[in-house]
Amino acid sequence: MSHLFSPFKTGGLTLKNRLVMSPMCQYSAVDGVANDWHLVHCGSRAVGGVGALLMEATAVSPEGRISPDDLGLWNDAQIEPLRRITDFVAAQDCVPGVQLAHAGRKASTTSEWRGGGGTLSHCAGGWTPVAPSAIPFDEDSPMPDALDRDGIKKVVADFRAAARRADLAGFKILEIHAAHGYLLHQFLSPLSNHRTDGYGGSLEHRMRLLVEVVEAVREVWPEENPLWVRISATDWVPGGWDEAQSIALSKVLKKHGVDLMDVSSGAMVPHAKMPIAPGYQVPFAEKIRAEAQIATGAVGLITNAAQAEEILKKGQADLIFMGRELLRDPYFALHAGTQTHVHVPWPVQYERARPKA
Repeated sequence: MSHLFSPFKTGGLTLKNRLVMSPMCQYSAVDGVANDWHLVHCGSRAVGGVGALLMEATAVSPEGRISPDDLGLWNDAQIEPLRRITDFVAAQDCVPGVQLAHAGRKASTTSEWRGGGGTLSHCAGGWTPVAPSAIPFDEDSPMPDALDRDGIKKVVADFRAAARRADLAGFKILEIHAAHGYLLHQFLSPLSNHRTDGYGGSLEHRMRLLVEVVEAVREVWPEENPLWVRISATDWVPGGWDEAQSIALSKVLKKHGVDLMDVSSGAMVPHAKMPIAPGYQVPFAEKIRAEAQIATGAVGLITNAAQAEEILKKGQADLIFMGRELLRDPYFALHAGTQTHVHVPWPVQYERARPKA
């Protein structure tokens, strides 16, 4: 029996297999609007057999973008171009999902191929980032404005409005981005959150914004559709966010209607020492799954079918989130079926090319 190609129920949906395309920024939008690149990028992986895919970090507000080239769901004009993509993806028996995000203090940067990810100046179209506290990401980053109560309320309202638009755009899975040093992660971590009000200090207070966002999203996101949250299980820095806090957070989020934790790590501060190796983040997904009693997705240097199969077989995670390997091979799932001797349906247009058993 193949674990990778077994169905998985999440919320009111059933995925045809356990392989999910991770959200990967394409930095190819104009005014937050999706285009043909996004259609082909997502469409290729859907044709390639993944059970679900998550579109890249999609900003809930203009100031929440990482760069000016990010996708967005902050206005209604951005809905219909996304609907074109979700319709095609769904037609391939792949569940379309989207990751909603706010970059916080890591906003207002140039895209990787437009200057290497450095800070975007105001004269070049940049803006002042916001954060839980006025602490820049590094010595070369701008000083962010610390959010006041009205600013926090706006963040919650922006996530809520973007979730409503995501539903209208045809997405069936919604993921909230609370990882990789972006705004919601910034509130979680003591390294970036030095507040002394109800949103800082204790673990309960540092979790508050994310909980409020989840509650607001659940008000408008269909009950039967899954709500996932991506976290960095650890900052990889003493005194920062860590595994024990991630387990506590996962228990709380489960009570508030979260169906799955997408478990990554790091990116809160520069130069953190991470023991990067194949599957290095899988133990975090395994421990959260066991101790918080919530479904998890494993991600991070998972590059072949045998490795993915073993993770699922051992019960270390429920889903496999794959990123760069799907950039290298959009048809990974089809090839994995051949490699593991599982009959995976190919698109009828490609059936003639299926390798013989």
